[in-house]
Amino acid sequence: MTASPPQVNGHTRPPMPVIGDWRPVTPEPEPIEEQRNPEPAAKADAIAQAEAEAIRARAWAESEERRIKAEAEAEAIRVRAVEEARKQKILNDKAEARAQEEQAARDARIAESKRKQEESERATAKAAEQEEADKVVEAAAAEEIAAADDKWRSYALNFYRVCAVVALPVQLNAFYDRDALWLMAAPLMLEGGAWVVQKGAASAVANGRPSWHYRLIAWLLAFIAAAINLWHGLNAFDPATAIGTAFASVAGPGVWDLHEHGRIRKRDGALTRRERKAQRKNERAESARKAAEEKRVAAEKQAADEAAEAARKELRETRQTVFKDVWDEAVKIGAALGKEPDDPAVWPRAYRNIKGTDPGESIESISSRRAAEKRVAAALSGAPVSTLSKTTNAQRAIQTPRSGYKPIPPRRAKGDTPRYSRAAGRAHGDLLRAKNARQKDK
Repeated sequence: MTASPPQVNGHTRPPMPVIGDWRPVTPEPEPIEEQRNPEPAAKADAIAQAEAEAIRARAWAESEERRIKAEAEAEAIRVRAVEEARKQKILNDKAEARAQEEQAARDARIAESKRKQEESERATAKAAEQEEADKVVEAAAAEEIAAADDKWRSYALNFYRVCAVVALPVQLNAFYDRDALWLMAAPLMLEGGAWVVQKGAASAVANGRPSWHYRLIAWLLAFIAAAINLWHGLNAFDPATAIGTAFASVAGPGVWDLHEHGRIRKRDGALTRRERKAQRKNERAESARKAAEEKRVAAEKQAADEAAEAARKELRETRQTVFKDVWDEAVKIGAALGKEPDDPAVWPRAYRNIKGTDPGESIESISSRRAAEKRVAAALSGAPVSTLSKTTNAQRAIQTPRSGYKPIPPRRAKGDTPRYSRAAGRAHGDLLRAKNARQKDK
C-alpha cells in the first residue's frame, strides 16, 4: 500500500482510521549521509551569520535613519506649526488692532457726524431765532416808518390848509367888487385847482404813471396866487402882508410837493446822497481792485512766458549738444517747411529719421529694456537667462527646418510648421492700424 500525502489542498490531512490490523505505511526517513567535510559548512554558516548580521545592521541603520528623519520631520512640522501659530497670532493681533482702529475711526466719524449735526441744528435754530428777531425788527421799523409817513402826510396836508387859509383872504379882497361878486370865486378856483392837481399827482404816483406835468401845473397855479397876493398886498396893505400871503400861496403847495417827491423816490428806489456817495466809493474800489487783478494776471503771464522762453532756449541748447546729428536733420527739415528746428512738427520727424524711433527711445534703451525683461522673466520662472527664448515673437522666427548644407535655403513643405493664429493676426493688424493712426495724428 502507498502512503497518503500529509496535506491536501493546503490543509493537514487527518489521520486514517485503524481497520483491523491495517496500519498506514509511514515512509521511513532516509538516512542522512554524514558530511564528510565539515569545514565548508562551518564557513557557510559563518558567511550566513555575517550576512544576517549585516542585514540586521542595515535594517537597524535604515530604521534609525527613518526614525531620525521622522523625528526631524516631526520637529520641522512642530517648528512650522509654531511659526505658523506665531504668524497667525501676529495676523490676528494685526486684524484685531485694525478692527479696533476701524471701530475707533467709525466711532470718531459717528461722533463727528453727531457734532456737526448738533452744530447744524444749533446754527439752524440760531438762524431761525435771528430771522424771527429780524422780522420783528423789520416789522417795528416798517411800523415806525408807516407812522412817520402818516404823520408827515397829515402835517403836510394841515400845513397846506393853513397856508390856503392865510393866502385866501387877500386874494378874495383883490377880486372883491360890489357889482361883480362872482369874481370872488377866482381865488377859490386858484387854490382849489392847485389842490385838485396835487391830488392828480398823488394818483399818478400811486399808479406808477408820470406825475411831473401835474406838479408843474400845481406850481404854476401857486405862483399865480402868490403874484396876486404880492401885487394886491403892496397896493392895498403893507409889504409884510403882501410878502407873507405870497409866501403862504407858494409854501403850502411846495411842502405837499416835497411829500409827493419823497413818495416818488421811494417808489422808484432812488438812492440818497449818502448812498450815492457810498456807491461811488465802492465803484472806485472795485475799479482799483480789477485794475490790480489785471496787473497781477499780466505780470504772472509775463513771468510764465519768460520762464517758458528760458526753458525753450535751454532745451534748444541741450538738444544741440546731446543730439547734434538729429539737430542738423531738424534744421534741414525746418528750413524746408519754414519752421523752427524744435517745432513739435519738425523735431519728432528728424529724430525718427536719425534714430529710427520716437523721441525718448533709442537702440540702447530698447536693448537694455529687453535684457531687463529677460532677467525679470528668468527671475520669475527660475530658469537661467541663457535658456530663455531670444525671439519675442514666435511667428517672426524661421519656420522651416534647417538644411545640413548651408548654401541651400530651407524648403517649406505642407504641415512642417503650425498654422498662424488668426487672433494673433487680428491683434497685429490692430496694432499696425493704431500705430499708423498715431503717426498720422503726429
